[in-house]
Amino acid sequence: MKLIIKKLDSVNHAPFNLLLLADPSNKLVEEYLCRGICYVAKVDEEIVGVYVLIRTRPDTVEIVNIAVKEDLQGKGIGKKLIFDAIEKARLLEVKTVEIGTGNSGIQQIALYQKCGFRITGIDRDFFIRHYYQEIYENGIQCIDMIRLSLDL
Repeated sequence: MKLIIKKLDSVNHAPFNLLLLADPSNKLVEEYLCRGICYVAKVDEEIVGVYVLIRTRPDTVEIVNIAVKEDLQGKGIGKKLIFDAIEKARLLEVKTVEIGTGNSGIQQIALYQKCGFRITGIDRDFFIRHYYQEIYENGIQCIDMIRLSLDL
């Protein structure tokens, strides 16, 4: 499978079906799409993955959304997206890449650590404060945001 990752030309063409897999809030996705840079992964012209990178502080960028088409998860695409985001961060000459996920995102937490990220904090009740509907994953309610970072 030949995977090509490229910057999306316009947020009007953002793959909301994938972005909403990682973040169920249309409003939040639209907000950070306007502030960040969206990259898509394609296989044979089909978008199979996406991530959004935003500058949060002078020397820091955050991967605010990363998603892979459900039937292709577990095939290494997410890892390639993360490593691509890290390379883009290096080109921006930042010192730190951050990422966050829900406390119930067991696979995501493991993947981010395998890619070199370390847990740096917990934003308690993040998903209670920012989302009107309860979110469940792996049979666990998503309540807290687990924050991870990687120093470049």
